[in-house]
Amino acid sequence: MKITNIIATPINIRNSFHYTWSAGVLSGFSRAIIQVETDEGIVGLGETTTLDQGKVVEDIAPLLIGKNPLDIAGCELACLPEWKTLSITGGCHPIAAAFGAIDMALWDIKGKVANQPLYQLLGGAYRKEITFTEYFGIESTLQSDGSYKKDSRPEAIAEYCVKMREEHGSTFFEGKMAMSDNFWQDIHIIKMLRERLGKEAMIRLDANYGYSLPTAKLVCKHLEELDIRNIEDPVALYEDMAELKQFTRMSISTHLSDLRRAVYAGAPDNFCIHPVIHGGIMNTIRFIGACEQFGKGVWFYSGDTGIATSVYMHLSAACQHVTEPSQALLRWAMNDVIEEGPFRPKNNVLSVPEKPGIGVTLDKAALAAAHKDYIDNGPVRSSYYNFKNRDQYTRMPRY
Repeated sequence: MKITNIIATPINIRNSFHYTWSAGVLSGFSRAIIQVETDEGIVGLGETTTLDQGKVVEDIAPLLIGKNPLDIAGCELACLPEWKTLSITGGCHPIAAAFGAIDMALWDIKGKVANQPLYQLLGGAYRKEITFTEYFGIESTLQSDGSYKKDSRPEAIAEYCVKMREEHGSTFFEGKMAMSDNFWQDIHIIKMLRERLGKEAMIRLDANYGYSLPTAKLVCKHLEELDIRNIEDPVALYEDMAELKQFTRMSISTHLSDLRRAVYAGAPDNFCIHPVIHGGIMNTIRFIGACEQFGKGVWFYSGDTGIATSVYMHLSAACQHVTEPSQALLRWAMNDVIEEGPFRPKNNVLSVPEKPGIGVTLDKAALAAAHKDYIDNGPVRSSYYNFKNRDQYTRMPRY
């Protein structure tokens, strides 16, 4: 078998729920969908985390034409310098990140050739039901003048989460903090949320580096009594996270996967990761194994199509250490590029796909529509939402 072509298609994924975070308002995500074609007609699917990675994929694609897609290590060496691998520190080389998206597609091909789901190729499943959090935040409604009207009422967020519990059996929640300069509002929101959801609900928070260290200390002090499972990126630096740990019992996580630095600093406690930023599936497994040895938790982050979400599920199934629920904006996704999507968790879980490879089927019409959105409207950017063709998604259910 030989690789005959690699296609990187930029797309937009739109969210029905436009949420406020520390950097503005986000209404969706832009990604590149990767297709690795072979001379035997088998096509592997992958996905980048940024549009820039898609451009790098196009640059390195000629290096892989004619290569054996089942020889994933050989394909990696054809693209990357030998010093590239930073899988433990997490400082992934830009080319390694781009190859990480191709790597997904190569594993998809390997599974299809073997007629086995990805988790079986990785050693089997410790679990088949994969947990995800429900997500919450301040909803922002786009106005005719291009501005946003934000519903900052704590009651609105609490009512939304109660609705998710009643309609979908959700008891795991994660949501945005540091959404304004008024951190007391954040505290009030979470107190009301705990009151409405009860003590049995799991609540995690994500501040996206939105607090100064003094403010983070104060916020954590007031939230400790509410049994918060974890707060993500409350401050921007590992050193500040380490100092914050001296003032709070709360668990801290980050998207910045530098394990060596975390061990030296003593914080954070957990990593929220993506296989692309580690340069591929095997590098991700090595990182997870190292985290287990050093007592650091691991889960996966959100904002992806069903392609990457499926890969998360296979990795969560095959890696015993991944016990915490991963983030999920899946309830808000208005479109996807796979026939099985968008995925919608029920009672906090999705079943790991059982079809060969990563277990999903590309919807070519949906891919074309998501690509047209990108061509017509440009990439989705935080706080710069200009969606002209909303009609094509109006029939999609909100929840």
